[in-house]
Amino acid sequence: MAGGRLDAVLAKAHDALSRSRIKDLILGGAVTVDDKPLVEPKYRLKAGETITLVAPPPEDPEPQPEDIPLDILYEDDHLIVINKPVGMVVHPAPGSPSGTLVNALIFHCGASLKGIGGVRRPGIVHRLDKDTSGVMVAAKTDKAHKHLSEQFADHGRTGPLHRAYIAYAWGSTQSGMGIVDAPLGRDPGNRLKQTVLRSGRNAITHYNVEARFGGEGWDITRIQCQLETGRTHQIRVHMAHIGHPLVSDLLYAPGFATKVNKLPPELAEIVRKLGRQALHAAELGFEHPETGEEMLFEAELPEDMQELEDQLANYDKATPRP
Repeated sequence: MAGGRLDAVLAKAHDALSRSRIKDLILGGAVTVDDKPLVEPKYRLKAGETITLVAPPPEDPEPQPEDIPLDILYEDDHLIVINKPVGMVVHPAPGSPSGTLVNALIFHCGASLKGIGGVRRPGIVHRLDKDTSGVMVAAKTDKAHKHLSEQFADHGRTGPLHRAYIAYAWGSTQSGMGIVDAPLGRDPGNRLKQTVLRSGRNAITHYNVEARFGGEGWDITRIQCQLETGRTHQIRVHMAHIGHPLVSDLLYAPGFATKVNKLPPELAEIVRKLGRQALHAAELGFEHPETGEEMLFEAELPEDMQELEDQLANYDKATPRP
């Protein structure tokens, strides 16, 4: 087996699990080599190494209905638009088997939703990170799911799909608008992160400066971002890539934690309390899958980001033209 790929060797040795399942288990931290965790499926084995795979027990493949309140912006027989709160996971996954948006949707829409778009993600056509709030749409019929999925796959290049996010970023961008065109992929050193990789998937983010705030030793910029692609953590990674990570982004801006100490006391307290990336899906527009009507929905800033905005208003700076 020496010289063989870790995932291929384990798939041969464990005929009850597929190679794709083995790969997921490796990425999930279920494999150790010589008692050290290894999350690289392509790792080439060396003679004498001891490989251990601990497969977790199987989970219930069907999410169950849960009575979780939803902030519904619009609903008809074909789709539902909600304002997702901070802290809600979109669909069940390892570590979040319940309490998700899917569990709430199944309870609200009924058991018929379970057959729409797959068992684990019924009705879901796009997602937001757990700690990102804002507008989401879910399908209630197969036709709506297909039509909406096609719009999201197109990313608004030829159709009416529109997604706008409000974010607060560290620093002051050189211009009032810009485009970040940098391919993204999983960070080889941390499977929880995405990073800019030459071999990654195409990713493009457009941003416009809406306001600048600052004082002695610090600057924060409020930006609106629009996505030309929809990669995991795209806005967070792209803004960090150009040197302006999002405020309070614990995953992509750890080096900016000391910036908080330079903020005025009242503002510093709000940022510390935020505890999650300052990012909100403020607008979502799409074509109704049944009527063809172009629809646009907006969600106001959640309470924690509105508190940040109100405090930053005391330190408003002139915003240059694009």
